[in-house]
Amino acid sequence: MTEANILARDETEQIAGLTTNNLDAYWMPFTANRQFKKDPRLLVKAKDMHYTSADGRQILDGTAGLWCCNAGHGRQKIVEAVQKQVAELDYAPPFQMAHPMSFELAARLAALLPDPLNHVFFTNSGSESVETALKMALAYHKARGEGGRTRLIGRERGYHGVNFGGTSVGGMVANRKQFGTLLAGVDHLRHTHGIAGNEFSKGVPKNGVEYAEDLMRLVQLHDPSTIAAVIVEPVAGSAGVILPPEGYLKRLREICDEHGILLIFDEVITGFGRLGTPFGVDYFGVTPDLITTAKGLTSGVVPMGAVFASSKIYDAFMNGPDHLIELFHGYTYSAHPLACAAALATLDVYAEEELLTRGASMAEYWQDALHSLRDCPHVIDIRNIGLVGAVELEPMAGEPAKRAFNAFLKAYEKNILIRTTGDTIAMSPPLIISKGEIDVLIGTLRETLQALD
Repeated sequence: MTEANILARDETEQIAGLTTNNLDAYWMPFTANRQFKKDPRLLVKAKDMHYTSADGRQILDGTAGLWCCNAGHGRQKIVEAVQKQVAELDYAPPFQMAHPMSFELAARLAALLPDPLNHVFFTNSGSESVETALKMALAYHKARGEGGRTRLIGRERGYHGVNFGGTSVGGMVANRKQFGTLLAGVDHLRHTHGIAGNEFSKGVPKNGVEYAEDLMRLVQLHDPSTIAAVIVEPVAGSAGVILPPEGYLKRLREICDEHGILLIFDEVITGFGRLGTPFGVDYFGVTPDLITTAKGLTSGVVPMGAVFASSKIYDAFMNGPDHLIELFHGYTYSAHPLACAAALATLDVYAEEELLTRGASMAEYWQDALHSLRDCPHVIDIRNIGLVGAVELEPMAGEPAKRAFNAFLKAYEKNILIRTTGDTIAMSPPLIISKGEIDVLIGTLRETLQALD
């Protein structure tokens, strides 16, 4: 370790909240590590709609943490549930054993989804949920005597976590290019971004339902008997809030049904109230065979994910001798007691404050505020749905993503937290946001955009 990698103690003391004088040891995820460590952005507290920075500023959270703190921060009911649980039962093995809360939570979650999505498999993250769903799809076809169905179909610009399966079906180039050939037998639908006539659409865009026919191209190319599943995000969040055209998801469902292909919705972002409905399935009126979730499940308090499976998938495994394991898959921390406690309390908060549908009543105000930025410098598109929004910026010549990153830094200086992906600014505030806080968030973003080069 070089001397340059060690902060002098007097420098450390200027960065409140640090208890070590070394920033080098932590290799940060999805972060420009060198830039960050020259000028750290440290958050030390959180309550409701705000973070407190290490230098004492109140930072308005425009991203619900990382699309996950849907109920806001520091919610007392959730905090107390976790505190009580860690003292009562810190851990219970999930293999051949269980604890009561895991069944209670699964039943309450299943009640939120339409039939036949009646079964829940617990994971610890969105990435694990995707990996689980993909394995379930492959194993389901094998259990039914169609083991030749091994091909998985994702979509360009899709994001499905960072494990090998999720990276393979994902379609974000930067997430794929460093990791070799990934999984074999994977193909991708065309994305639905940048369709002519959809610029500055308010809500779901009108143009582009024909892009769903790209699945027919892949069906004809590979033969439907080789395809196990298609996985898409109802709304592609991490790629910059890319919305499905009207009728697009319905058409994908029809094609999958016609050819015996499972349809998987990745609702890690769109689940738990983000669109103004409990899940994307409710918003779009399309029911898949599997749904992956995480993030809002515990409002980000404890890592947890879940896969919702239809009864036909679950039942396909429930045969053979009773003493044999039906699916050789799971995690040491599946249905962890602390996570279950956090999730149950989170569901209570959602129900008591009607947060799973609150976004619908705020959506028009949010939409109007977002689209008021249309006249700002460098803005080339604005997209919104529910309490999600994106402002796409014209890239700097020869320096892609730099303009949006500069906006992120300037916004943080002005006490708002936004997220950027490429040259798109994405926002997804906690579902408790008020109209006044929307005004502050969008007003400050306007100031930020007007100051950009």
